[in-house]
Amino acid sequence: METQLKKQQKDTEFKPFISADRVLPEFTGTSIILGILLAVIFGGANAYLGLKVGMTISASIPAAVISMGIIRGVLKKESILENNMVQTIGSAGESLAAGAIFTLPALYIWTQQEGMPAPSLMTITVIALCGGILGVLFMVPLRKALIVKEHGVLPYPEGTACAEVLLAGEEGGDKAAACFTGLGIGALYKFIAGGFGLFPSEIETTIPGYKDAAIGADVLPALLGVGFIIGPKISAYMLSGAVISWFGLIPLISNIGSIGEVVMYPASVPISELGYWGIWNNYIRYVGAGAVAFGGIYNLIKTIPLIVQTFKDTMKDYSSNMGERVDIRTDRDMSMKLVLIGSLAVVAAMAMLPIIPVGIGGALIIAVFGFFFATVSSRIVGLVGSSSNPVSGMTIATLIITAIIFKATGNDGLPGMIATLSVGAVICIIAAMSGDTSQDLKTGFLVGATPVKQQIGELIGAVSAALAIGAVLTLLNNAWGFGSQELPAPQATLMRLVIEGVMGGNLPWSLVFTGMGMGVAIELLGLPVLPIAIGMYLPIHLSTPIMLGGIIRGILDKRAEKSDANQEEIKEKIDSGILYASGLIAGEGLVGIMLAVLTVVGINTNLGIDLGQLGALVAFGLLTFSLAKYSVFKKVS
Repeated sequence: METQLKKQQKDTEFKPFISADRVLPEFTGTSIILGILLAVIFGGANAYLGLKVGMTISASIPAAVISMGIIRGVLKKESILENNMVQTIGSAGESLAAGAIFTLPALYIWTQQEGMPAPSLMTITVIALCGGILGVLFMVPLRKALIVKEHGVLPYPEGTACAEVLLAGEEGGDKAAACFTGLGIGALYKFIAGGFGLFPSEIETTIPGYKDAAIGADVLPALLGVGFIIGPKISAYMLSGAVISWFGLIPLISNIGSIGEVVMYPASVPISELGYWGIWNNYIRYVGAGAVAFGGIYNLIKTIPLIVQTFKDTMKDYSSNMGERVDIRTDRDMSMKLVLIGSLAVVAAMAMLPIIPVGIGGALIIAVFGFFFATVSSRIVGLVGSSSNPVSGMTIATLIITAIIFKATGNDGLPGMIATLSVGAVICIIAAMSGDTSQDLKTGFLVGATPVKQQIGELIGAVSAALAIGAVLTLLNNAWGFGSQELPAPQATLMRLVIEGVMGGNLPWSLVFTGMGMGVAIELLGLPVLPIAIGMYLPIHLSTPIMLGGIIRGILDKRAEKSDANQEEIKEKIDSGILYASGLIAGEGLVGIMLAVLTVVGINTNLGIDLGQLGALVAFGLLTFSLAKYSVFKKVS
């Protein structure tokens, strides 16, 4: 049965669900407070998740569902526009967190290596604020060109899906229950494992007769949830990359090391003394980094024709609408003069304020690359969705160009590296925020929201998350340290390696080029480079539980392929599973942050009872069954 939204999209002239002449509660105190709360919650949870596994999840649909559960279910109010405002503000926190944790942890790692004080809370907050504000402002002039004029051409999958959820608002209570249940179970599981210490969060074993080949799993709720959300294909791609590294490259290097006292840079001891974790740390990470860098930059290169055309169309539309006054509610954007003045003010502040160490040159690079990549990001997520947005590729390209410019002008050494990373961090946040903003504006376009109110909501969400992200990063670094086994910060470590390689020339380029060569081979096979490369770059312990979640989602996907399948029933099961999985991720993330607080203040919650790897397997098996219960075995009325 067709949804009301799909029927509307068949009209010659699109008509939103709430017509322009209707005025409903939208930008209310309830929506602002609830949106800010969700922005901080999902921002913090995604920061923890991204630092753990190098990827984040979209918060739009979970925020919309939670909003409907509270506003409709608890407060007994009915306004689709109010719910849309909550998800608009709430999802901004997740996007800003993604841009921040992909880059800024490298600052903590450098200062720790040099014995210097960690970056101040104010520095992290100001960098996040600048990127978040510019990411929203740069998207404002793009809305009419990409959202309105390209309607029917650019699907914006996450934005459209979120609109479908909002339009099915009468089901909000049941859906919110799945999300809240997942949050509670994920939080309880994490506290039992990480707080009480009843069983380890990681299990591992070697393979007899196969020297230095090992397999393991981080038995955590967030990884299981991520696997269900991204599905079986992407999960399998990640696991295949891990298999290449842990069953192929590590045993190969170990075998070479068994020939004699072989010392290979960057390790300073013989390979025979490293073991599989030492080989992974000294060699495999660089091979994986080369593959990830190739995948990100190649994806960016493939979109150049699209980028050029979009940029031309956007500038043309922008110049033609500078002085235009719009009286139609659903077509009213933030003032272009305000956008221009605000953007110039932020760029000027970055150039002059010493607390954000980019200087005049860095601020100009941010202004040019920021608007350019905001355009790129908005267009790409419109075509293929946020999960395929090559933010890392954009950031790596920015870092390489910026590092070359800074080094050529004498701004090198640690100050030059910090300045380069600061520029890359702002660009990364801009790209992430503009992609999220465009998805939210698409949702608003479909349901009939007021664009200017959504744009203000995005700014509120960005500012709220920016004020929180500095405290979250500082807390997590003080508790466990970035680059540790608990928080490997894979994306930020990659950015650090790129900058160090350009600035200092000390990168093991042979290993990096090996990874790039493997990336080329993967691309020639017609396979997606990035998920496979990320699997190569991360420990196999992360890919195995993700694959388990992907298998559960795959069971439902296979059922949907059958001609006699009840598609509506399967869709409801998938939706329920996604919301439960999102809850698992948020629950673990929030307890992870809480445990970091307890660690910093010196409170030990460990009970001194360890059920061992068998206990961990049983507990994770029960957790996996709970995900299947809310998806595969869910009873649909």
